[in-house]
Amino acid sequence: MSKQDDPTGWMWIHACEVIVKAERLQRQFFQPSASQRALAIWEPPVDVFEDEGEIVIVVAMPGVAPERVQVTHEPGTLVVRGVRPLSISGLRHRVRQLEIPYGAFERRIPLPQGRLEIGAPELAQGCLTLRLRKTDEAQP
Repeated sequence: MSKQDDPTGWMWIHACEVIVKAERLQRQFFQPSASQRALAIWEPPVDVFEDEGEIVIVVAMPGVAPERVQVTHEPGTLVVRGVRPLSISGLRHRVRQLEIPYGAFERRIPLPQGRLEIGAPELAQGCLTLRLRKTDEAQP
């Protein structure tokens, strides 16, 4: 029996594809429940890296201009908010496929306890990079 005829392998691949699509849709159309965040309609994906001296957070938000991004610090949480406008203007186009999220977004990133100094945000190639330097009190 060839690999193509093996239903177990095919079903496993299909199940993984469905999970990936479901996770993408969940991130894309995330609706925060708090009334303060009622306008946010999607949540950008993030990568978080840490070493003994700093935490680096990378937020993917292609097509978002720097003036449309707001970064705030709440107790124990870093909050990234903004708006990604629809890239095609005008009403003459019909939507045939829409996978890239548009509109207001918010991502709440939990932070470890301790003192952190937030550096200047850097927005390049569609990713916002935030560097949080650990002060002496935040390091183990």
